[in-house]
Amino acid sequence: MQTSLWVDDRHLVCGVDEAGRGPLAGAVYAAAVILDPARPITGLRDSKKLTPAQRQRLRGDIMGNALAWAVAHSTVEEIDRLNILQATLLAMQRAVAQLRPAATLALVDGNQAPRLTIPVQTLVKGDDLEPAISAASILAKTERDAAMLELHAEFPHYGFADHKGYPTASHLHALEQHGVCDAHRRSYKPVQNILKR
Repeated sequence: MQTSLWVDDRHLVCGVDEAGRGPLAGAVYAAAVILDPARPITGLRDSKKLTPAQRQRLRGDIMGNALAWAVAHSTVEEIDRLNILQATLLAMQRAVAQLRPAATLALVDGNQAPRLTIPVQTLVKGDDLEPAISAASILAKTERDAAMLELHAEFPHYGFADHKGYPTASHLHALEQHGVCDAHRRSYKPVQNILKR
């Protein structure tokens, strides 16, 4: 909605995006947001192009002004059992299903669509083109970052607060030093390599 070219007044359109497909640890998160055209939010864009402070400010704006929003996740165990793509689509399904009021059309970032009970339109680079997807991107990212801070408190020697589970040099070094913890995705190759030793 807002400045969207994709919708008309007959639809409640939600933007959908994920955060955390690439990391070696932690859950994958997805968010769905229905923006309120009567309460526009300035500054929405791809969460990766925003500073942490900007994301936090926009998070509050989205939660306070959106018509509806929801965040969901798929666990590490689901990622390992289903694969990351299917786990991501499952998290998206869960987020859309939680929206109240329910959406009648979903705009999903990328080119892979979850199976929903409503029509779905994918949009490559949608997180930088469609305000509702940008909003979903921000909520998914901030929620996942908060979860990684909780994991850092539980497993401080891996440095999750800094790299958020991504395969940085420091994370790979910590894996070499300390082995694999419960938060790691065992289906990911760098983690498998440690387990094989």
